[in-house]
Amino acid sequence: MATFIGDYSCRLDAKGRVILPAAFKRQMPPAAEDRFVVRKDIFEGCLVLYSIDDWNRQLEKVRSRINPYNREHNIFLRNFFKGTAEVSLDSSNRLLIPKRLLDLAGIQKDVVLAGQDGRIEMWAEEVYARIEMPSDDFANLAEKLLGSPDAGSA
Repeated sequence: MATFIGDYSCRLDAKGRVILPAAFKRQMPPAAEDRFVVRKDIFEGCLVLYSIDDWNRQLEKVRSRINPYNREHNIFLRNFFKGTAEVSLDSSNRLLIPKRLLDLAGIQKDVVLAGQDGRIEMWAEEVYARIEMPSDDFANLAEKLLGSPDAGSA
């Protein structure tokens, strides 16, 4: 599994392609395929780029909890897959991001690719610049989520 760390300012070309930063390419396992799945984030106004291996892990989580014959679950599945596309690196390490997805995230030219463990978030640069959490708030959240001995075991 890839662990993507760092954030990088990039530019889309006229066709909607972005170069995958060399640091992210190095962080991928040697046997990793150059295929990704991109989708609109569920909670934030960004796109999320999953390596194909991580996407398959996400699907296993979904499949283990969803019954497609349950109406509510079926609605979830439809929306989960809506706005999803498979993309591949070309010979110049570029990813062609579908315009409809770029429009959903308000990405026009300047983009930030931000590593988030096994995935990469894609933000419009001006939006990413505004999302910083005050350090005291972040410290309080870290303590809440990770500070107790049983944190993370739920």
